[in-house]
Amino acid sequence: MKLSQHFSYQEFIKSQTAARKGIKNEPDDAQLYNMKMICANILEPVRVHFDKPVIITSGFRSPELCVAIGSSTNSQHAKGEAADFEIPGVDNRELALYIKNELDYDQLILEFYKDNEPTSGWIHCSYSTNHNRQQSLRAQRVDGKVSYTPWLE
Repeated sequence: MKLSQHFSYQEFIKSQTAARKGIKNEPDDAQLYNMKMICANILEPVRVHFDKPVIITSGFRSPELCVAIGSSTNSQHAKGEAADFEIPGVDNRELALYIKNELDYDQLILEFYKDNEPTSGWIHCSYSTNHNRQQSLRAQRVDGKVSYTPWLE
């Protein structure tokens, strides 16, 4: 099943952890609708703008999968509203800046990016059909803990 022109249902629900642990990682109708909306409003515009395949590293996560990986069952991933992704050959900062400046999003996180390493880290982005906060953050490890700070660039 296609969620949009360039994105499939299968790539949005794939999880090595779910496969390894036998966890069912399937969305309900509301979550599926949210998956289609993030594809239409975030992932497709990114794919078209950069004209390169977008690699989704984490999309939908069932509540059981969230628990298995130590994530919250209230995560936007569990609602089908978020995806972690990158584009091979594109600086993740450049990718995040495009989203920040050009798209309507709920939350955008430039995760674990190192300024002199353009392929470091990844992008987390969410889209809500209710209200998009346009919240942009940067995630980094500080003293062994994840720290989220506003990303103002």
